[in-house]
Amino acid sequence: MSLEHSPLDTTHRAAGARMVPFGGWDMPLEYPTGTIAEPLACRGDAVVFDVSHLGTVQVTGPGALDRLQQALSNDLGKIAPGRAQYTHLLDEADGSVLDDIIVWWHPRPDGADDGDDVFDVMPNASNTDRVRDAIGGLETTHERAILAVQGPGALDRLASVFPDAAAVGRFRVAHAAWNGVDCTVAGTGYTGERGVEIAVPADAATDLWAAVVAAGVVPAGLGARDTLRLEAGLPLHGHELGPGITPLQAGLGWVVAWGKPEFRGRAALVAERDAGIARHLVGIATEGRRPPRAECAISVDGDVVGSLTSGNFSPVLGHGIGLGFVPPSVDTGTPVTVDVRGTALPGTVVATPFVTH
Repeated sequence: MSLEHSPLDTTHRAAGARMVPFGGWDMPLEYPTGTIAEPLACRGDAVVFDVSHLGTVQVTGPGALDRLQQALSNDLGKIAPGRAQYTHLLDEADGSVLDDIIVWWHPRPDGADDGDDVFDVMPNASNTDRVRDAIGGLETTHERAILAVQGPGALDRLASVFPDAAAVGRFRVAHAAWNGVDCTVAGTGYTGERGVEIAVPADAATDLWAAVVAAGVVPAGLGARDTLRLEAGLPLHGHELGPGITPLQAGLGWVVAWGKPEFRGRAALVAERDAGIARHLVGIATEGRRPPRAECAISVDGDVVGSLTSGNFSPVLGHGIGLGFVPPSVDTGTPVTVDVRGTALPGTVVATPFVTH
């Protein structure tokens, strides 16, 4: 199967990026700066990621809001046009998470009504077809690139080249023009830092990327992005979310709008809520620099109680961190060991996010 390519593919290769398959796309894993320096650059100042591999399914017109409300777990009635929301598409049978999604609700033109609503539903790369089948709409993934500018200095640096984008607040959505090119900007990201994500038409992506980098923003790859999201305690589909894993088990009950009378998977989640979950997701900090990894067994007092879903070395903290599922009785402060290829790493169950501000 051939891989998809970002509009920025040539730019990444020219910069010496190491490219890897990811969700059906050929994407930069790291640049010559490396997967330690890149996360530190994001925590200390600003980086830019190419996240064009994420899907975009645009749902528009009369009935669009109702269609999304019936399909997705969160309640778009809590927000309004010009805002974004994190939500889940659930399996009808068991309530497990088929995909976790950000919805960008475009601002309405002056004088418009709900018949003019435009929603960009942003699935994970490999789940775009599944999400489109569930909600309808038009896939626009290949019409744009998405630049994620993240870090404590991100908005200040971005303001020098694209001030209207830098002005977009957290979980806000706005239309903004750069050099005469219409973009959609959302105050979203996947690092735990300040920042925005910019959907720019594909033919203007290279110029915008170059301008952002020229402003002192460091290019970063998906390896750094994964480290950052783990430090922030954020789930990754296929690891902390996926088949057999419900929002309640993952500690994401706030994504479930219990007050909505109908959405996919609601009955299964109500049953699990009433019966109580059999496992929950926790953070584990390990001693030393050796990184724990997904699928490593977690033991308490010599008994295996679960396994990691993600693990890595934290450049900020200087030791290993991981997420994993364990029984509800295993809670914050519990000493554990993590089996990494036969080596028992001592660790402790800790609160997440691992890195806070």
